[in-house]
Amino acid sequence: MAFVSFKKTILRNLVSKPYTRKAEKQFPEGTRGHVENDMDVCVLCGLCSIKCPTHAITVDKAAKTWSIRPMSCIQCRCCVDNCPKKCLSMGVRFQEPGDEKITKTFKQSEKAIAAQEALMKAAKERAAAAAAAKAAAANANGGAANANPVATANTQEKKD
Repeated sequence: MAFVSFKKTILRNLVSKPYTRKAEKQFPEGTRGHVENDMDVCVLCGLCSIKCPTHAITVDKAAKTWSIRPMSCIQCRCCVDNCPKKCLSMGVRFQEPGDEKITKTFKQSEKAIAAQEALMKAAKERAAAAAAAKAAAANANGGAANANPVATANTQEKKD
């Protein structure tokens, strides 16, 4: 009896199309692939490496490099969501498997390094100017504060 029902399955499979579909070359929208970094925008803050649950990302500020171990990455998107400069994105292609574990290292271009140094220099100049203005305002208020008690004391002496 079981053999009869099995014959039906065999005949149906021989005549009908397969239930599976061929692998597509293009991945559908929203597919999470590998992590991509735009090194010209990256400021090497290290938040991506801190937020990565598998510690697949390494940031070296001194050498101006950003590294990722693709086979350790679980495509969770934590690094992309926490990047303050939005320089990280998820590609649609998956990392091809291989026999060796590799680390992809990206170095900042000289143009990006020069731009960041110029921004840092401008920020330091603004901070110094603000500190000087604050000190000048404190000296002006301090001098007026010292003058007021003397004037008040002179006024009280005349009243007495």
